[in-house]
Amino acid sequence: MTTVKRRPGPAAQHAFRLGMLAAVVGGLAVLAGLYLHDVLTTTTALYVLLALFPVYLVLAASALSVWLGYGKDATDLRPVYR
Repeated sequence: MTTVKRRPGPAAQHAFRLGMLAAVVGGLAVLAGLYLHDVLTTTTALYVLLALFPVYLVLAASALSVWLGYGKDATDLRPVYR
């Protein structure tokens, strides 16, 4: 029996954009809050912003894409012929 493959639709695209926007705003709010409460120094805050924040965004995008059905696996591959 074959399984039916469905592609994510416009609602998933909107949810992905909204989720990424929430991740960016939430991450920057936490970073700003830690900086304003003197938990982070200026140097540490810049390091987190420039080095760790992009990694956080990639992880957030990966989690959202799997959750919303954008993930691919071996069944999505097809043979290539010349």
